[in-house]
Amino acid sequence: MKWKERINTPAQQPPNEAFAKLASEEAVQRTVQALKGNGIEAFIVESGEEAKQKISELLPEGAEVFTSTSQTLDTLGIPAIVNEKYDSVRVKLSKMDTKTQQREMIKMGAVPEYMIGSVHAVAEDGSVVIASNTGSQLAGYAASAAYVIWVVGTQKIVPNMDEAIKRVYEYTYPLEDIRAQDAYGIHSNVSKMLIVNKEVNPDRTKVILVKENLGY
Repeated sequence: MKWKERINTPAQQPPNEAFAKLASEEAVQRTVQALKGNGIEAFIVESGEEAKQKISELLPEGAEVFTSTSQTLDTLGIPAIVNEKYDSVRVKLSKMDTKTQQREMIKMGAVPEYMIGSVHAVAEDGSVVIASNTGSQLAGYAASAAYVIWVVGTQKIVPNMDEAIKRVYEYTYPLEDIRAQDAYGIHSNVSKMLIVNKEVNPDRTKVILVKENLGY
């Protein structure tokens, strides 16, 4: 099925488990160099525990932090750490009224000082793909957050952009569709997609590549 033909189609097929395999050391190293060449600083860690330690090194004390919805972050318990130790945007949002302050809440989530999340595919040429149903995290990732930190299991590394798009539709989308039905009683969708080929602002975007199968 061609990319255009995939748009707005239900995730009817089971996830393609070929995309759950951790990348080789050679692929990880190629990806790190390509990311750096594209203005995205990359770190390699062996485990989720090391990833949490790296986040603590990258976040200044008292930083304003917004945690994107992410299975990777949830698995590592990062949202709870942010809520406890930093100026958490999520904590602020939880105290606001969605009926009367929705526009203000959207703005707060879009323009934090630091935004932490994950991505759905990283091509070995250093391009990054994030898919979304609502698009709520995409503005911050693309430009409006001052700093972005992505925590990414190395199973998300793929050879090229064609495989990155294929991974989104054949692996991420089916799994997220299951989660959305369980959590919200509705199907998910690949409504919007962000492709980051290069970061033009020095030191803005960083990727922590974890040699564990985290998220999807």
